Amino acid sequence: MEREEFLQVYRHSLAHILAKAVIELYGPETQYAIGPQIDTGFYYDFKLPASITEDDFPKIEAKMKEILKRKEDFIREEVTRDQALEIFRDQKYKTEIIKDLPEDAVITVYKTGDDFTDLCRGPHVDNAKELMSAAFAIRSTSGAYWRGDEKNDTLQRIYVDAFPSKEELKEHQRLLREAKERDHKKLGPALELFMFHESAPGMPYWLPRGWKLFNALLDYWRSVHERHNYLEIAAPVINNQKLWATSGHWGHYKENMFIIPGEKEDESDYYAAKPMNCPNAIMFYKNGLRSYRDLPFRVSQVDVIHRKEKSGELNGLFRVQMFRQDDAHILVTEDQIASEIADIMSIADEIYSTFGLSFRAELSTRPDDFMGDIATWDKAEAELREILDNMYGEGNYDVNEGDGAFYGPKIDLQMKDALGREWQMGTIQLDFQLPLNFGLKYAAQDGSEKQPVLIHRAIFGSMERFIGILIENFKGSFPFWVSPYQVGIVPIRTSHNAYAEKIQEELRSMGIRVEADYADKNMNEKIKRFRTLRDPYTLVIGDKEVENGTVSVTVRGQKQQIHDLPLADFCAMCRKLQVEHLKDLLTGPVGNENENG
Repeated sequence: MEREEFLQVYRHSLAHILAKAVIELYGPETQYAIGPQIDTGFYYDFKLPASITEDDFPKIEAKMKEILKRKEDFIREEVTRDQALEIFRDQKYKTEIIKDLPEDAVITVYKTGDDFTDLCRGPHVDNAKELMSAAFAIRSTSGAYWRGDEKNDTLQRIYVDAFPSKEELKEHQRLLREAKERDHKKLGPALELFMFHESAPGMPYWLPRGWKLFNALLDYWRSVHERHNYLEIAAPVINNQKLWATSGHWGHYKENMFIIPGEKEDESDYYAAKPMNCPNAIMFYKNGLRSYRDLPFRVSQVDVIHRKEKSGELNGLFRVQMFRQDDAHILVTEDQIASEIADIMSIADEIYSTFGLSFRAELSTRPDDFMGDIATWDKAEAELREILDNMYGEGNYDVNEGDGAFYGPKIDLQMKDALGREWQMGTIQLDFQLPLNFGLKYAAQDGSEKQPVLIHRAIFGSMERFIGILIENFKGSFPFWVSPYQVGIVPIRTSHNAYAEKIQEELRSMGIRVEADYADKNMNEKIKRFRTLRDPYTLVIGDKEVENGTVSVTVRGQKQQIHDLPLADFCAMCRKLQVEHLKDLLTGPVGNENENG
């Protein structure tokens, strides 16, 4: 048995043990819903007479171990629909599942001992003794809507981590602790980067420090794209329904859009906050006559977009309702597709490697809710397959069947962070449909009119989401060039403020982001604040530094201080860090600075 298959059977069987344990502890009135295997273990959803808290975890785990020691068989039985409804007559959620099964469905149940039966396809282990060496631990509980629908009952979901060995479980728990320490939802506000308010759910406020970080990233992004001849535009955030009807969003994406009624009751007078930038880029393309000489026609924009999400799906910067996407839309001839996508992949490689991040590509194909004809889709998918085959070797990449956008197949860029977690960030989408919908044309070399192909692409994806990932990847200690403030200045007494102001102005003139605390308060209190905010360098200014024209430097992450460093030398060091990064932006990829900048 392959490891993945083994883990699925192992974890799914333990899910039944958990359900049995919960029923024995909380009584026969317990309603149990579903308990699938997931990447690191499993979960099970319950309706219980009492809320489960972290204090309850040890007794549930102890009961699971007690049940395993009974060494009970897992017995599979096929039953009729009527038999299944009788078995689960007191179980609301199981009954609902049974009634929704197709008429010809084979219904199976698994019995564990004489007192627990679950509706399940299996497979499972033959006997609980095979799970005796199981290494498992309850990780958390949360609320979960039955079948993911907020109109349904709220259930208690118990998450359990489960691995074949104690060593694997311990390593997983270590990574969980590390991830908790890196949690951007805690670090972001603590570092004064962003905040949320109930008046705008899922719509972040960028605080001054966070906005400096945001703009440092945006400046870098712009410098890369200028080298690749992109034209940046800004466009309206709200557009009339007619634009979205033509693009297909009104028919395929309306439930995710913020709709604004117009003066008339007719839908044609409605407006919507844009969920995507592509129709705006198309309007720019149509604002003039285009020929083959204009192609590739590369349009970039970082406008605010809005997408309506369910409240339970919002997650810090990772899942928001308002964000800025580093979008680009490129109009090309068919014979330019391969070279243009290769250029996009080179941009992605350059940008991700700047942050020390790696990525891999996945192909996503035609979804059920697609727009256009199948022949066009087949052609677009074949184009992308050939490109990936040439880049990675035939078939040496993952394919997500049915996960494409409604208007075209796509290549998704899966990025790996410092903890080895993968994030879907960049995307490259090939689209023959929108150029047809909007009647896009260009004058070909032979004088005829032809239709261009549209490539949608983003590298950061959502700027907000990318920053959330960066916060966790760097644990809030950003490389020097992208840190919100790069230098903090601490004058020991107010008599040292004048020299501190001189240093601040000199560094600012070099483009260094610098902050100073001129308040008449304890020096250690000032230093602690800059340390907490993780400025790469903190300068301490006292009598000796003023007299000698020097600075004492505390380097982020280091305990020892550098004393009496000539101011000119420190400025030269900052200039080198900043200028070398900017110089590298003009010529190609740059390396990632270490923790200390």
